[in-house]
Parts: sequence; C-alpha cells; structure tokens
Amino acid sequence: MSTETFRPFVSPIRATVIGGLLTAIASVSMALYTPAMPALIAAFGTDMAMIKSSLTAYFAGFALAQLVCGPLSDAYGRRPIAFAFLALYTAAGAVATFAGTVEVLIAARLVQGIGAAVGVAISRAVVRDLFTGQESARVMNAIGIVLSVGPAISPTIGGLLSEAFGWWSVFVAMTVFGAAALASVFFALPETNRTPDPALARPDRVLATYRRLIADRRFLAPVAAIAFSVGPVYSLGTMLPFVLIDRVGLTPTAFGIGMLGQTGSFFVGGLVARRAMAAVAADRLVLPALILSFLGATATLAIGPLWPATYLSVMIPVGIFAFSMALVIPALTTAALAPFAEVAGSASALMGFLQMGAGFLGGLAATLFADPVTGLKVVFPTMLAGALAAGVWRRGIGRGGSAGRHD
Repeated sequence: MSTETFRPFVSPIRATVIGGLLTAIASVSMALYTPAMPALIAAFGTDMAMIKSSLTAYFAGFALAQLVCGPLSDAYGRRPIAFAFLALYTAAGAVATFAGTVEVLIAARLVQGIGAAVGVAISRAVVRDLFTGQESARVMNAIGIVLSVGPAISPTIGGLLSEAFGWWSVFVAMTVFGAAALASVFFALPETNRTPDPALARPDRVLATYRRLIADRRFLAPVAAIAFSVGPVYSLGTMLPFVLIDRVGLTPTAFGIGMLGQTGSFFVGGLVARRAMAAVAADRLVLPALILSFLGATATLAIGPLWPATYLSVMIPVGIFAFSMALVIPALTTAALAPFAEVAGSASALMGFLQMGAGFLGGLAATLFADPVTGLKVVFPTMLAGALAAGVWRRGIGRGGSAGRHD
C-alpha cells in the first residue's frame, strides 16, 4: 500500500476545529472543576488539602499518560489511540458524577487526567502530520483561538452548575464534552500518521526516542520556553480559586465569570498573533512576547505593598500573561516538532509532559505558602523568568548556527 493512501486531505479549518476540541479537553476539565472546589470541601466534609490532591491526581495522570499515548500513536496511528483514551476520559467522568467519597472522586480525576492526555498529544501530532512551517504555525494559532472559547465559558458554566444543581453536575458536563470529542474522532478525523511502526511502542524504543529528543537542542530549547510560559496556566488553576474566592471574596459564579478576563486576553492575543503572522514570521513574535509576559507577572509583586488584593490587581497581570502566551505557542510548538516527523506523537507527548510538569511543580510550590497571594507573587514571576531565559537561550542557539543534532 502506498504512502499516499495514508495522506488524507484535511483542510486547515477542519484541522483547527478537531484540534481545538481535542486540546480543549484538558483546560475544560480544569475550568469546569475549579469553581466547584470550595463546594466539594463542604460536600465531602474534607479540607482544602484533600481537594487540592484531586487536582494533583489529575495533573499526574495527564502528564504521565502523555508519555504513553504519544508513542502509541506513532506506533498504531493517531485515530485508534485518540478514541481509546477519550473513551476512558468519558467513563471516568461518569464515575466522578456518582462519587460517594472523596477517595473515589480523586481516583476518577486521576483516570480523567489519563484519558484527557491524548487530546493535546494527538492534536499537535496531527498538525505536524499535515502541515509545516508558517502554515503549521497558523493552524496552531487558529487552534489556540478555538481553544480559548471553551475555557472562556467553562468557569461560568461550572460556577452556575455548581450553585444551581450541585458539584456533581460539573462532571455531567465533562462527560457530555468527552462524548462529543469521541464523536469528532469517529466521524471526522482520518488517520494522519502515514508511517505507523509498531516497533516504536517497544519500551526500549520509547526510552531511546525520549533520550534522543531531550538531548537535541532543537527540541529542548523551544520546549523549555513553552514549559515555563504555558505551565503557569496549570499553576494558576490551583492558585486563583483560593486567591479570588477565599481572599478577594468572589462567589464561585463570580469567579467563573471573572475568569473570562484570562481566556478573553488569550483570545485577543491569538487574534493579534494571527494578524501579525500575515506580515512577519511567527518566530519573530516569541521573544517580545516573553518579555511582555514576564513584565506582566512581575506586576503581582505590587499586591500588598502598593495596593490590596482585588480582582483587578490579580487579573490584570494574569491577562497580560495570557495575551502574551498566545503569541508564543504557535512558533515554539512548530519549531519543537518540525525536525521529528517520524516520532511526532512522542515529541508532542514529551513536550506536554514537560509543560504539565512545570505547571505541577509551580502549583506544588504555591502550596508551601499559607497565604495564597504570597504563593502567587513568588511562583508566577519565577516561572515566567524561566520562560524568558529559555527564549534567550534559544535565540543564542540560532545565532550560533547550531541548533543541535538529530542523531
């Protein structure tokens, strides 16, 4: 059978819609859930630490499962692996809906994270299968714009559902979303992996692939910048509910509506990036955006010394960060995956693992501070400083004329 048999035509618009839906699984699962966290504490008669551990379980499952689903998609194809993991996510949502104890809820969130991992890993690999260069960056940017819609409305939906029907209703919404993603894979996603190789799923080959990727500066430099510039999204997911609800005093519904500021800023950033990429290469946007993002994060240091913790004093810096992030993702993702077509699933998975790992460590570091505002002021700027340093390192590699080797 010829390679062309496996070269389906997928328009950029179709790839954007499917990729956005798959990618949104992770963020929607966070955005729907966080407004219900204070209610979960009361419902299960537990404490903040236990409910936070459900987020930890989700993060751990999501991060680690990517390292499995990525190589499996290189070995057996994007479509069957996406379908299997999405089915797992949907089933876990149903279990969480009827959880009678916090332990069952935590276990369900772990399995949800495992299932959701396929969305990010597969969607980026599909884009790499179909597009390259500036066209790939444009599709990645368009996916980001589509992606912003789900998280924009999900906190509002989560807050309204939690107050109107109870915490369990947010998991009903996740289950419905998972079923919709399953349908999109079944009916609209052709197989895009033109050279599946079952040998790539052998443990020794998986480890060798990951060793090769992490040693190659063409992969490591852009991925380090992504990890520290996108990872804060996950860290903020664990910090902002307790800053804005417990300290600022927002209700869960008000928190959900207020989070439109973050996702709306990302949406606007995506539109600006799209216009800018019509005139300049996507890569030229990266360093200025990282500088702006770092400056936005450092503005949180003024909370307390110059003004109190309010919705605006917290969310203006977060909004600047979100706007800047939209300008960074397309170029860095494209650059990290471009040299590795035959293992695009594994490269996407490792990228996602490091990105989630940075977010997990940031959220964990924030728990070391009794005051959530202090945690925000320390962790948020530190992570963006790391992103800027990685961006400067990547620029230096390019100017030095050596982008690493692909052995």
